[in-house]
Amino acid sequence: MSGAGMSRSEGLRVVAIADADSFVKWSASLLGGVPGIRPHLLLVATPLTASVEQQRTALAGTGLATENVTRIAFARAAAWLEGQRPDVVLLAGRGPFVRLMGRVVDALTHRPVVVAGLPGMAIPAQRGALDYRRHADLLVVHSHREERAFTELGSRIGVRVPTALATLPFARSRSRMLQADRARVLAADAGRPAGTLVAERPDVPRPVRAPATDIVFAAQALVPVGRDERAEIAATLVRTAEADPNRRVVVKLRSRPGESETHLERDPYLELLPVRRPQNLVVSYDSMAQALSTAAGLVTVSSTAAVEAVALGVPVIALDSFGVSKSLLNTVFVGSGLLGGRSEVVAGRFRHAHPDWLRDNYFHPAAESTWWRHVEQLVALRRAGALPVRRVPAARGGAMHEAWHRASVLGSEDRTLGGAAVLTLGVPATRILGAVRRRRTAGGGTWADAATDFTLEPNPFHDSIRR
Repeated sequence: MSGAGMSRSEGLRVVAIADADSFVKWSASLLGGVPGIRPHLLLVATPLTASVEQQRTALAGTGLATENVTRIAFARAAAWLEGQRPDVVLLAGRGPFVRLMGRVVDALTHRPVVVAGLPGMAIPAQRGALDYRRHADLLVVHSHREERAFTELGSRIGVRVPTALATLPFARSRSRMLQADRARVLAADAGRPAGTLVAERPDVPRPVRAPATDIVFAAQALVPVGRDERAEIAATLVRTAEADPNRRVVVKLRSRPGESETHLERDPYLELLPVRRPQNLVVSYDSMAQALSTAAGLVTVSSTAAVEAVALGVPVIALDSFGVSKSLLNTVFVGSGLLGGRSEVVAGRFRHAHPDWLRDNYFHPAAESTWWRHVEQLVALRRAGALPVRRVPAARGGAMHEAWHRASVLGSEDRTLGGAAVLTLGVPATRILGAVRRRRTAGGGTWADAATDFTLEPNPFHDSIRR
């Protein structure tokens, strides 16, 4: 960032409003990379809100101190924001949460600049992801590919939200890249025009504190969906541990029993792993950065942890044993060189990403990450009274629809009299509507179209925010 940019940022009050663990990690990490601002994290109570332990893990390494975090009930959020008068709010949550908090922001006396985004890889770009954030002044994306996908999606559905590119906060360092692979990537870059480096790379790799021998599995709640497929992954992890008792196989989970996370997990790996399992097959709730610090390889279906691993030089296998499709959220890895099967995991044949894939997918040069420059410009326009206000659209069903939406997001945290009533009436109705929509898209629609990076139909995950 230029010196002029830093001076414009000096003293800006920026509040990230979040609930679920992945959004806490993303928003804190994103703000942690901006010098000169006064950041704060407002954790609003919903059924998805990160526990204190999840918060501690999510904030590790972000630079955001505990004293800069406030945990608050939804009913108190408006008054808190009025008192703080932030220049910028970063709405960090699932779509319905973003829309609910957007209505709170709309009612503030001094409306801040509103920024929104998604906490990891966002290919395919989903209709709901954009539609719920249509009121934001700026949508943060993390790759050139995502920029194109959301622009095309917006043109298809008639939603125009300005986008700006940021470096994925978990992809800022590639210091642990193996020397042989580092030489290969640099050699591949040699033929590129000036200014088109794949990513920033330090001249000297940093020392690794502990032996990098672990195989880390980044578990996901959404994919694969089927219990049988998830059981196959659990069995693969057991075989991997048995194949080499001298290395640990670490099952990296996001939530402990009783905790919530961003997405609803129906078949947890703790239930699928055998009770009597190899001693070197262990479960971890540490941060992904901590898990990767001793990793010789990472395996996942489509977790953003793959990008985090690539950034650290840790080789990856993105499982393609169940196919490559939008519904597995792994089409982003086509052309990366990272796709591989379960037998390759057991054999330990992990690999590094292809250089040609990197620049378009999360490893663009830092100079192209101009999101904060856009935010500064928006703040200047807002202060001059020249920035049009983008408000959350009124609910089509009026006050009852808004009450239903609020109760759906807040669950038992909704203290209004009508909350329980609208849920009693609305839950059966929405289940019927959801079934009708799924039947209409039984053929797959754009979810089955491998030629695009966006989808128009509802996602197939049955991932309710109600817990």
